[in-house]
Amino acid sequence: MNEQQVQQHDVETTRVNLMGLTQARMEAFFESIGEKKFRATQVLKWIHQMGVIDFDEMSNISKALREKLKAVAEIRLPKVLKQLDSADGTRKLLIEVAGGNAIETVLIPDGDRGTLCVSSQVGCSLDCSFCATGKQGFNRDLTAAEIIGQLWLTAKSYGQFGEKRPRIITNVVMMGMGEPLLNFDNVVDAMNLMLDDNCYGLSKRRVTLSTSGVVPELDRLGQYTDVCLAISLHAPNDELRNELVPINKKYPIAMLLESAQRYIEGLPDNHRKITIEYTLINQVNDRPHHAHELARLLRDVPVKINLIPFNPFDQSDYRRVSNNALRTFQEILVKAGLITTVRTTRGDDIDAACGQLAGAVNDRTRRSERYRNARAAATEAEPVRIIG
Repeated sequence: MNEQQVQQHDVETTRVNLMGLTQARMEAFFESIGEKKFRATQVLKWIHQMGVIDFDEMSNISKALREKLKAVAEIRLPKVLKQLDSADGTRKLLIEVAGGNAIETVLIPDGDRGTLCVSSQVGCSLDCSFCATGKQGFNRDLTAAEIIGQLWLTAKSYGQFGEKRPRIITNVVMMGMGEPLLNFDNVVDAMNLMLDDNCYGLSKRRVTLSTSGVVPELDRLGQYTDVCLAISLHAPNDELRNELVPINKKYPIAMLLESAQRYIEGLPDNHRKITIEYTLINQVNDRPHHAHELARLLRDVPVKINLIPFNPFDQSDYRRVSNNALRTFQEILVKAGLITTVRTTRGDDIDAACGQLAGAVNDRTRRSERYRNARAAATEAEPVRIIG
């Protein structure tokens, strides 16, 4: 860098990024620069309701304060590298974040609803065997600004911002790249912005956090939020789940379900149910005896079950469940008295279906390298077929 570039870099790194600040943090920021707390509400509305990130466009703020903000703060968003639109209306954004990484976020429209699947980490450290994200390895946690930025960028891509504009994003699920509870503080701050009436004003019943089972953090969650809860279960017993979801070796099913029940029972409206996510993989966890075992496991737990057909990706040898096996599995659960739905596969033509999100991860774990080497070795070892 030359001297001018160094000076510009120093200024940028000392500015406070307002993008990910909650109401309380925004108020503290304004007090720290000698301004009244009510300015926080004004700026939050400009950013998250009007989609304005240029201080000069914030017309109800004095010119003097706008100049002051430009000197000490910024509203910095990650950058959209690519937008992909599926034939079924699903939209995926590939978003560049710091460190030579890219993440993915997906909007799934369904009638008058639009569900946004948001990422919480660059890659994932948990390495679930059926998930494309895990095969990419792990780099870092996303900041609160990078998490809420996915919602802002998607809303902007649909022209959602401004007065009397139709709301495209009605639901948010923390089910994208990463394990949300391993990035606890930033995820909680981002969800609080989603729920804040001065920001996106989403209902607590329309924001869902999905976890593979980080029990200590799940036990903390109820102290900070009351969003809906989903558990990535995918197996009816510990032996199988240890293979599919390795964190189960540390926090087995019984411990996880007990923690999830405590969370639900501690909510102000404690009649909500835990969503159980169960990815059906051909000949792995989709047999009738698995369904019967799952029914027994969840018999006394307040749940609704979401069956997800496995979506293939290059780094996996698993196969999609057959339609007959899927129907049989669902019928067994329904007959056992469990609310059971099947998630319709959406966006698979742009690799935006459940389990397919990968992004571009500058892997710190070398896991992605190990997977590539293992698959290359397996390919070389395959016998040559002679035809004729």
